[in-house]
Amino acid sequence: MATKVNPIPDGYRTVTPVLIVQEAGKLIDFLKQAFNAKETYRLDGPNGTVLHAEMKVGDSMVMIGEATDQWKPMPATVALYVDDADGWYRRALRAGATSVREPSDQFYGDRSAGVKDFSGNHWWIHTHIEDVPHEEIKKRAEVWMKQQKGC
Repeated sequence: MATKVNPIPDGYRTVTPVLIVQEAGKLIDFLKQAFNAKETYRLDGPNGTVLHAEMKVGDSMVMIGEATDQWKPMPATVALYVDDADGWYRRALRAGATSVREPSDQFYGDRSAGVKDFSGNHWWIHTHIEDVPHEEIKKRAEVWMKQQKGC
């Protein structure tokens, strides 16, 4: 009798981002430096490119692959929840990211910042600092939208 296999591999969640980039090895190095990611699996092609890699970032997995003629680069936006948004933001900048938004408190109860890696992926770094009831978020959002251009 066959052994029952868990349909969701150990360490994975239901949703897992897959980042298709040029210079996948460079992205792997960036994730290690910026977010203390651990490489858990890597399959290199005969020419040395990364066919497939799996990185553990905190308690979540991210899959990475090298862009090809068949699989074009696909920049993504990824959100991370961490213990110190300011500190992880600075760490990402030191690892080579560019700032999209400096850390600031948000109306929905997070302190957040944004960075962009060399391949165009945006990483939104959040620390939850306040539990805000839905009705209060709606009120704060109205104020925020009035302050924004184009909302």
